[in-house]
Amino acid sequence: MTTALQPPIPSHPVLRLRLAPHGVLPRPIDGAWWPRSYDLLAELPRLLAGLPRAWGHITSVTVNGAKWSAAPGRMLVSNQVVGLHRTVTASAPHTVVLLAPGRGRWDLLVVPPDMTAAAAEALMAAAAAAVGHQV
Repeated sequence: MTTALQPPIPSHPVLRLRLAPHGVLPRPIDGAWWPRSYDLLAELPRLLAGLPRAWGHITSVTVNGAKWSAAPGRMLVSNQVVGLHRTVTASAPHTVVLLAPGRGRWDLLVVPPDMTAAAAEALMAAAAAAVGHQV
């Protein structure tokens, strides 16, 4: 009797996310996210799955329309509908805005996917540590 070898289960890449410590003062940026691409349909489910439970269910996501690939107006993530919005606002070209009704709004710096690991880590650390100023 022979046994067939099963192919290895593909590993899921680690979410590259650094969040600022929770505090009482409002922050201009709540952390940094380093996606592997600008494909929102591929990247967003991984991001939302890795967020703290305390943030609640994210129902709306706004990204820079000039950077991210085209996406529908909403998508299903973990059996929940998430509204997708695109903006070309010059004030926040490198951020993603996450909204959870009754819980809050979180702005994450988006580190360009093609950035080197050393530069990305430095940028993420600065974004998570920044208090009272823009990164």
